[in-house]
Amino acid sequence: MPDQQQEPTTAKRRGIYLLPNLLTTAGLFSGFYAIVASMNGQFEMAAIAIFIAMIFDGLDGRVARMTHTESDFGAEYDSMADIVSFGMAPALVAYNWALADLGKLGWLAAFIFVAGGALRLARFNTMLGVADKRYFQGLAIPSAAAIVAGMVWVGAKYNIDPDYVSWLVALFTIACGLLMVSNFRYHSFKDVDWRGKVNFLMILVVVLIFVVVATEPALVLFVLFTAYAISGPVLTIKNVSKLKLEHVVGDQRDDVDADFQQRTENDSDTTPKV
Repeated sequence: MPDQQQEPTTAKRRGIYLLPNLLTTAGLFSGFYAIVASMNGQFEMAAIAIFIAMIFDGLDGRVARMTHTESDFGAEYDSMADIVSFGMAPALVAYNWALADLGKLGWLAAFIFVAGGALRLARFNTMLGVADKRYFQGLAIPSAAAIVAGMVWVGAKYNIDPDYVSWLVALFTIACGLLMVSNFRYHSFKDVDWRGKVNFLMILVVVLIFVVVATEPALVLFVLFTAYAISGPVLTIKNVSKLKLEHVVGDQRDDVDADFQQRTENDSDTTPKV
């Protein structure tokens, strides 16, 4: 009797799994709630809801991998939820808080953010399995959403008159939208061994970070994510011998990407081992 040929296994399965998609739905609900809350003038709650959506977004993929419930449906559903929670929601929250009074410039700034987020997600999905997992190409859409939401959270918490900062809000919103479609490299932290052993001092540092964030969560989170957004251009400029247009925007050539990889690998080789 001839041997039966086995079908090749794929990384993602077909079907719908409850647990990871339930977490994705919770993130989608948080993003939708943020839009509704901003329409009712509850801007602090709207900003917090976007950060809650970030937590669910971080959990759904990890839960799917841990429980071996990854699927094509889950990946597509996650992208659809992301454009609502981290694209539409932050843009509309910022628009309702400060951008509406700017007229055409206000809604155009919000649209640039939404379009940048959609393009960022599309590029990310098409480069899966090809791009270097250690780095993101362009600012990730949850990080961009955290900056805009954090800015609104700070303004609402400290009773800042949006009329005084509307131009600044527009500038930040446009900048985040452009950074998402840029070629600046950002650390993805996917190469960190979260299951590895650490010394006791590292645990104390983690506790300290939680304490600092808990003191003024709005301000601290806004500053942290803004610093992360700035780190992309700094990292890219630092690790290329000559800055070119392809390093900033447009389609990257192989030699440009190799130049960045060569510099980062040389830097890692000279780093003393602990």
